[in-house]
Amino acid sequence: MKRAILFIALLSSSLFTSAQTAESLFQEANNAYQKKAYAESASLYKRAIGSGSDNAGDYYNAACSFALAGDKESAFTFLSGAISKGWTNAGHLQQDTDLASLHDDQRWKSLVEKSKVNELGAKKLWDSPAMKIPYKAELTEAEKVAGVSKLWSEAKYNFVNFDLVPQLNWDSVYVATLNEVTAIKSTADYYRALMKMVALLGDGHTNVYPGNELKDEFWAQPPLRTRLVDGKVLVIQVYDEALKQQGIIPGTELLSINGSAVRDYAERNIRPYQSASTPQDMDVRIYEYGLLRGPLSESVRTGFRDARGKAFEVSLKRVKFDDIKKMMPAVPPFRLTWLKGNIAHVELNSFGNNEAADQYLAHFDEISKADGIIFDLRNNGGGNSNVGYKVLATLTDKPFQTSSWYTRVYRPSYRAWGNAEGRTGGNNNQAPANGKLLYTKPVAVLSSPRTYSAAEDFLIAFDVMDRGKVIGEASGGSTGQPLMFDLPGGGFGRICTKRDTYPDGKEFVGVGIQPDIAVKPNLLDLRKDKDTVLEAALKQGL
Repeated sequence: MKRAILFIALLSSSLFTSAQTAESLFQEANNAYQKKAYAESASLYKRAIGSGSDNAGDYYNAACSFALAGDKESAFTFLSGAISKGWTNAGHLQQDTDLASLHDDQRWKSLVEKSKVNELGAKKLWDSPAMKIPYKAELTEAEKVAGVSKLWSEAKYNFVNFDLVPQLNWDSVYVATLNEVTAIKSTADYYRALMKMVALLGDGHTNVYPGNELKDEFWAQPPLRTRLVDGKVLVIQVYDEALKQQGIIPGTELLSINGSAVRDYAERNIRPYQSASTPQDMDVRIYEYGLLRGPLSESVRTGFRDARGKAFEVSLKRVKFDDIKKMMPAVPPFRLTWLKGNIAHVELNSFGNNEAADQYLAHFDEISKADGIIFDLRNNGGGNSNVGYKVLATLTDKPFQTSSWYTRVYRPSYRAWGNAEGRTGGNNNQAPANGKLLYTKPVAVLSSPRTYSAAEDFLIAFDVMDRGKVIGEASGGSTGQPLMFDLPGGGFGRICTKRDTYPDGKEFVGVGIQPDIAVKPNLLDLRKDKDTVLEAALKQGL
């Protein structure tokens, strides 16, 4: 047994150099692909795979590059390799335009069918219909236990941030939650127990969501929005004119909820169910999103104080989840306004689709005439990192570094031998410069705790690019790749499987990306409708 363990240790050591070589080759292959140098990309992928990769995705990427380079035989060789190594995404395979040149070959249909077989096998193991139990008011005890067990096991083997909660005993949480749910009757209360369970992992990309049947039980709210500013809970938006007539306007302070001081109410009723990675993220989830949410059938007794110091009380009725979304003002992914001094204020409010980058590039000729650009990501909750990179690609004439990442590598035999769990990931990741569009004048980026996920990937690349200052507050401190899965009762869970860092390994998950110039909104400016952070950026010469 000792000799077997020694062999594994030696093998791991001897593979380190080749793994590093393979990693750099894969990065070069990806860079060549991005530049549309497909023959070069294909050659690099082949060399990298020859260094020892057994990953279906690597074979698939090689097949794409060979197909685009016009080498059909090699494309089929590597695509067949991908499928033999377990490629499961048959839908993507069929829709991927990179492989369009292979469709008229008789081998294509056979490979598609094999990938479908792989997909069905994976779904049977990992996404069995047995867990897709539709909503009903009360679940059976077996169904409740199955859901808790699913959540526990998916986190135990896939959650990447256990080191950030070293005090947590996940098995003890599992047992305690099992004991709790067996006494629970309603499915709504069952989901509250699951939300409380997963919140202990302290991660913003690790959550439980009830199904649509319960959305008005969990997410109905009065038609207003609050925020924690200068230690006070303030109204920042009101969506109903009737409330304004009652004196509830932006800047009004919320003092109490249902007879309790607002901070006490929040700690007792909201915090235990919020999954957050940092204190600033937790404040957003409590005081902006969760504070006034709850069952549609219940009104909220609230105490307020206006700017003159007058206290008053209002009973607020909650509004259906779908209706509140319609009442909220639309926030476009991209918005351009012009500020004094010929400064372009470019709001990038979402990377959920390509619109922010597409609109920015469509307006580039106009924006390029600005004497400075302020990119505003304070309300960007993320999406696809590549959307932000398309914007950053116009700020440099060279490839730029993006975040590094890793995920857990669990090998059952290694565990049996007593070896430590491994990691794998990507370092020295780069995105290409635009090559045609280039802006060289001063730039700044605004951030807040609502700057999140893919928007934080933007901040990292911008920070490392050293192209300007980040101004505002620390970001939310959470990004990664969630793994989604069904839970009994119509809801679903997700577990963060990927840990991102700065290119040099500097951590920001659980901390937040810190601004170069720290500026927080304040009570007096909010009541004057003055943007504290934006004005601070302008004072910096932008």
